[in-house]
Amino acid sequence: MKLRPLLTGALFLFMQIATMQAQETVDVAKITCHQLMMDQLASPSRDVALWLSGYYNGQRNNTIIDLQTIKKNVEKVNSYCYHNAETTVLDAINNVLGLDK
Repeated sequence: MKLRPLLTGALFLFMQIATMQAQETVDVAKITCHQLMMDQLASPSRDVALWLSGYYNGQRNNTIIDLQTIKKNVEKVNSYCYHNAETTVLDAINNVLGLDK
């Protein structure tokens, strides 16, 4: 009987530790093209691309997201980043798509 509460407590503690370790923050303004292209980010580059799309669309009060447009824009930015590895992703987006920061 006493073993069950102990195991439950250990499981709860393990879940808390796993949750604490999984929480990370990323300063998007500091992400370089090299980091994005080499997948050196805490989360997958696809997640970052989707977040950036939402960020820029949100600034323009655009609630309609065209997934094909996102895909084309990602390809354009990736191509730019391939040749400009030290540029930040935000600058690459601004240069390629003509979007303000």
